[in-house]
Amino acid sequence: MLKGILNYAHYLLEESVHEGETVIDATCGNGNDTLFLSELVGENGHVLAFDIQEQAIAVTRNVLIKHGKSNVSLIHDSHANLSDYLPKDKKKTVGGAIFNLGYLPKSNKEVVTKPESTITALTIILDALKQNGLIVLVVYHGHEGGQEEKEAILKHVLKLNQKDYSVLRYGFINQKNNPPFIIAIQKK
Repeated sequence: MLKGILNYAHYLLEESVHEGETVIDATCGNGNDTLFLSELVGENGHVLAFDIQEQAIAVTRNVLIKHGKSNVSLIHDSHANLSDYLPKDKKKTVGGAIFNLGYLPKSNKEVVTKPESTITALTIILDALKQNGLIVLVVYHGHEGGQEEKEAILKHVLKLNQKDYSVLRYGFINQKNNPPFIIAIQKK
């Protein structure tokens, strides 16, 4: 059976991320992916979870408390500043990362991810990623500025050297209202 977008994103990360690793939630939003990553890496692993909105950090903190998770660093900052938070000993060992691009559901729809910061964060993570590590971008593009971000990201990932990376696009093409899709990048 075909998996929905978020289920497929999680499936891909389950195949890549291992217990004890450091992983990144570049847009923690409502905490669902942060919780998922926290469970994947277990007590000995660590999640760096970013968001520029205090509301997202607060909601994610509550989700983690509710589930008794303490292996997460919540970072109220842009994912573009990821290198300021990634320990030097974690270079080339990050197990995986996820982005949910667009805006925080049930929030201010004018606060959206931007192509420049997303590409900066993506570049940092690609450098820090382990061999066979995976980055999943869930691209929501039906909002103002979403088409520009989508095009910039696609242009960027199309230039990744196929000797170094495998890049997948997964999405449903018969859905209305600009359906989201996944870009998955695996480091070879």
